[in-house]
Amino acid sequence: MEIGSGKKKIGNAAKIGAALFILWGVLHIWVGAEGVHQYLIGDSKDMWNMLIGGSAVPRAAFQHTTDATTAFAHKHLLLNFCIDVGGYGVLGIALAYLIWQQASWAAYFLAVFIIGIADLTFLFTQVTSGMIELNAGTVGGPVIWFLAIAITPFGMPKLGQRVS
Repeated sequence: MEIGSGKKKIGNAAKIGAALFILWGVLHIWVGAEGVHQYLIGDSKDMWNMLIGGSAVPRAAFQHTTDATTAFAHKHLLLNFCIDVGGYGVLGIALAYLIWQQASWAAYFLAVFIIGIADLTFLFTQVTSGMIELNAGTVGGPVIWFLAIAITPFGMPKLGQRVS
């Protein structure tokens, strides 16, 4: 603990991990912002084109609806999905802050499990299934998350360590 600060000291590995969680968060906030942008300027086709393009769902083969009611529902569901992704990004940044500032194991485990649920679900239901385009952006998030969870513990105080 730093004298007089009330903070637990963290090592460089935890700082690198926290920085990776921040990068992960920023990338996910961008998805949310781009989803809102497409919602405001485009139609459901524009929003779908953000989330398809993989080998199983090529953009040219995807059948966009011409029905106004169905398009309305698609547009709002896709907006909700994109904003949820952005919300996970905010969570990632908040957890990074708690790791960096307070050496919080609780924040680390939330990042492992809650962000892990989000990222691994995305990876296995959308990327590896071939729904979304396989590229650095779609694989980068899960890779960054994995690196962050693998590196962070090496810079954290011992789990359960009491600091006086």
